[in-house]
Amino acid sequence: MLEVELNNHTFMPQVGFGTYKVSPEQASDAVYTAISYGYRHIDTAQLYFNEAEVGQGIGKAIADGLVSREQLYVTTKLNNNNHAPADVDRSFDESLAKLGCDYVDLFLVHWPMPNRADLDMVATWKAMTKLLEDGRLRSIGVSNFLPEHIERISQATGVMPVNNQIELHPQFMNRPSADYCRQHGIAVTAWSPLARGRVFDTPQVTTVAQQLGVTPAQAVLRWHIQLGNVVIPKSVTPARIAANLDIDGFELSSQQMELISSLDQGEAGRSGKHPDYDWL
Repeated sequence: MLEVELNNHTFMPQVGFGTYKVSPEQASDAVYTAISYGYRHIDTAQLYFNEAEVGQGIGKAIADGLVSREQLYVTTKLNNNNHAPADVDRSFDESLAKLGCDYVDLFLVHWPMPNRADLDMVATWKAMTKLLEDGRLRSIGVSNFLPEHIERISQATGVMPVNNQIELHPQFMNRPSADYCRQHGIAVTAWSPLARGRVFDTPQVTTVAQQLGVTPAQAVLRWHIQLGNVVIPKSVTPARIAANLDIDGFELSSQQMELISSLDQGEAGRSGKHPDYDWL
């Protein structure tokens, strides 16, 4: 199992199972299937409204002896309407209850919300740090944070996030944020790592996939791995769930890496919201 070491000396599996837009009706079975195929990192969020069902899949896998809780890495994220310190505490308790877990491995601030006069990201981050005190949370991080957002919270508190989960794929390598994180020892998790399939038919990806005898998705995921990114691909199709994890047996050459990287469009390649977007 490929892992990355975080700046608090814990380890995160480099390939995780994402559950964004996995419906509550599908989430339990999908998570159980993923664990049965060997995934040990499960990613969800309060905003996905499927934590309870994700927890059911985890609980069933543990009950059936597929895995122990200690062998799993579970990530969830703080919803945008829960940034007030009291709501950080309350919603974290609710997430634990929904997941059916005694602890969570990683809790992320989902969006920075920097333009809200009624919100203070430093106060939110301080509340996150306090959650580390009683053993119910192993690590804290952020999601969709720009370098200036990380500078603000880390300088005010002295606590650097262990992880920043950002949009990152061949068409949008998100270089300023990714480079900043790597320079400061913050692990980068790529959401939408496959660009929702938009790159699968490009000559750059199909050429590399054909040369290696793998699928386009596997070629792109391996590209991420060799860049050092954590990836959390999502699927509810068992064959694709299995294939997305099967990326250990081959490597891209430097030329193949550069070919896929040539798809980068900079900011024009972003498909999701900009981090300064006001989700409320």
